[in-house]
Amino acid sequence: MEQRRVVLVTGGGKGIGRGISERFLASGAAVVICGREQPAALPQFQGRSAEFIAADVRDRAAVDALFAEIASRHGRLDVLVNNAGGAPFAMADKVSPRFHESIFALNLLAPLHLAQKANALMQAQEAGGVIVFIGSVSASRPSPGTAAYGAAKAAILSLTQSLAVEWAPKVRVVAVSPGLVHTEQSDLHYGDEAGIAAVAATIPQGRLAQPAEIGDACVWLSSPAAAYASGINLLLHGGGERPAFLAAASANKV
Repeated sequence: MEQRRVVLVTGGGKGIGRGISERFLASGAAVVICGREQPAALPQFQGRSAEFIAADVRDRAAVDALFAEIASRHGRLDVLVNNAGGAPFAMADKVSPRFHESIFALNLLAPLHLAQKANALMQAQEAGGVIVFIGSVSASRPSPGTAAYGAAKAAILSLTQSLAVEWAPKVRVVAVSPGLVHTEQSDLHYGDEAGIAAVAATIPQGRLAQPAEIGDACVWLSSPAAAYASGINLLLHGGGERPAFLAAASANKV
């Protein structure tokens, strides 16, 4: 019987991470998720559940213990999805340097440390492995209110390209950059259902993405079907954002 792929999804118990975890479970993989606290319900698919290992991804000792536990349980790691991250809304001139340091620690330094640990395991495996960084459209457009987060995600895209060169050919490194995604915390970013609908109307596809759609992209990019994809960034933004001038102009309405 073919051995199940072993996949680690950081922050895989909620939001986009949960959608990613569930799609990997659906693909037949053994899925490990980590976070500071175990979710009330683990991601599942047809009676199979993800495994949970408590770990704060910003704590290097905790990350070391996480990878040691994965090696002990499974003896391998085939895919790392560096998903854990985020930032509260805060204007850049109103917060302390310590706040900005914490945003970079979570969204850049922690994923880099996790990638280092994953690469060490994968390089020793005959089939190597795949590291998927979850980026954001914030990396390539202004991000007022989350400036440090956008800068960290831009750095993640640079990191993806560099590591893809350094760790080839055994380990493929890719990025998936979602646009706006409908999660259980969408109200924190877009307001009530009317606010979410108004935001969705600005997207060419007319809706926000679903977490499972980000998960499907991660499953495909880490599969043999995408064996030649490395150092790339896959944008999943429903067509992007309509340029503001289109709404402001009095001619040539689109």
